[in-house]
Amino acid sequence: MLIGFLTAPFRDVAFKDVVKFAAENGFGGLEVVTGVGHGHVDASQVLEDKGRSIKRLLKGTGVQITSLARYGNPLEPDLQKREAFLNELRIVIDAAQVLEVSVVCTLSGFPLPGKNKIETIEQDAPSVFIPLCEYAEKRNVKIALENWFATNLQGMHHFERLFEVVPNPNFGLNFDPSHLVHQDIDYIAAVERFADRIFHTHAKDTQIYEHKRRWLGNYESGWWRYVIPGYGVIDWGRYIGTLRRIGYDGVLSIEHEDEAFPRELGFIKGKEYLSLFV
Repeated sequence: MLIGFLTAPFRDVAFKDVVKFAAENGFGGLEVVTGVGHGHVDASQVLEDKGRSIKRLLKGTGVQITSLARYGNPLEPDLQKREAFLNELRIVIDAAQVLEVSVVCTLSGFPLPGKNKIETIEQDAPSVFIPLCEYAEKRNVKIALENWFATNLQGMHHFERLFEVVPNPNFGLNFDPSHLVHQDIDYIAAVERFADRIFHTHAKDTQIYEHKRRWLGNYESGWWRYVIPGYGVIDWGRYIGTLRRIGYDGVLSIEHEDEAFPRELGFIKGKEYLSLFV
């Protein structure tokens, strides 16, 4: 298992400098924000130069790309916009193949107008994700969805139904326990239940303000926030031990959304804490 990070907070920094920061601070992997004409890695340029420039940049650094990340809405209600996003995802998948990166991260999409999450999963997800997974499978790429609670992957019944209607073996999760904690969902049980679907993981913690929850009630917001690993309520030793037990040997990709820490320090503190268990 290795420790890496999602490059999104470095949006204003050249990719070569992100790699330099990762190498100098002992990070083993990067979940790289990718797109067509944007992102730290431009998928169209990767295809144009057959990935040579990115491979040259990484050579000898000890840093690898653990996934290409293109987060967006694959179930965009506007069908023209949906097809544009899916076409971009296919180009990112092609770039992953060229770079020999086995995972592309994205989202499960949001509920469509007039439908709840289960209805959207059952009625709309298969026509989008089954062809996308088939496209990716031919290129030895897995599709990993971050289980952000605002998307269609909220409760365990959403997870279960999505994998029933899209059974492709290369369709799985960029598993993030922080989104489950504030829902009072057992993230350990979720790891065990969806073990064969965990292709990538986010390392993000959740701080709970019990006094605010008792005042506001759990239907309100403002009683929890996302923090650097080690500064919240997740039991990282137990969680990482469970990942090991199910055979996961991939990345713990720190997702930095903690306003208490500046960018670089947050990543470094997160790595220091996770290193106790890795």
